[in-house]
Amino acid sequence: MGKAIYVLLVVAGVGLFSCKSGDGTRESDNLAENTVMQRQDGTISLEVRDADTYHDVNEPQSSTAEWNVVVSKSGRYNVWLSSATKDSTKLRYNNPVMLSIKDDMLEVRPSVDKVIQNPSDVSYPYYKADSFVGSLYLKDTGVYNIQVVSDRIVPSDDQGDQTAEDTKLLSVSLKPAE
Repeated sequence: MGKAIYVLLVVAGVGLFSCKSGDGTRESDNLAENTVMQRQDGTISLEVRDADTYHDVNEPQSSTAEWNVVVSKSGRYNVWLSSATKDSTKLRYNNPVMLSIKDDMLEVRPSVDKVIQNPSDVSYPYYKADSFVGSLYLKDTGVYNIQVVSDRIVPSDDQGDQTAEDTKLLSVSLKPAE
């Protein structure tokens, strides 16, 4: 009997310990703070300024933005990129943009599909342009890691002159296909 109580206490202790991270908060609390939630209408909006980013000055084509996303509605999604650009007719991406979700990958050189008039998140000398890059099927719900690799990911804390960039990647949107 005493051995059974000891085993029960050890199992309960391990369970309580595994729910804590190093700073004393539960992992589910961290997940909620550091994760993008899918909107009620099914749209997933990913802002580069909110992503975990990696920017390589020597090889900008390997610059990366990553998000953890809670997908609550499975299905087919159309993927759009939003860019800030000085030229509303050509985006000037030097390399294709790669978007990966689990085992699915889209690789495309974005072009201007829509120019957004008077956007609140872009100021002169930039225009905001949206680019359709393809569609993906997400068959399961749950937490997904979404990664974008592009030479046009410019870190928001960059102290350099960002106005020198012709084009900057602003966001990625996944919208339910109709």
